[in-house]
Amino acid sequence: MVGIVYVEHDGTEHPVDVDEQMSLMEGATLNMVPGVEGMCGGICSCATCHCYIPDEWQGKMPAVSDGEDSMLDSAIDRRENSRLGCQISVGPEMEGLRVYLPETQG
Repeated sequence: MVGIVYVEHDGTEHPVDVDEQMSLMEGATLNMVPGVEGMCGGICSCATCHCYIPDEWQGKMPAVSDGEDSMLDSAIDRRENSRLGCQISVGPEMEGLRVYLPETQG
């Protein structure tokens, strides 16, 4: 299990333990973290698992695929550090990661 903290737009924190190899989206939805919907079930065909990954963690994340980049274009309030949680598999190197959630998904 890997300790990850999901942070809502209002600052509310949700510390959860996520199984390795599970996606950030799955970790959030299985732990009922508000603000992560995962409407497509993790197949990168919606943007309802949009999140922000702090700059200091970017080097530990997989590269953004063309498909993810395209879906992020439809995300509300896309930023340089925007990612889709369904495209990031959790590994032990992510212990302590803080995942920030936008005010709205879609």
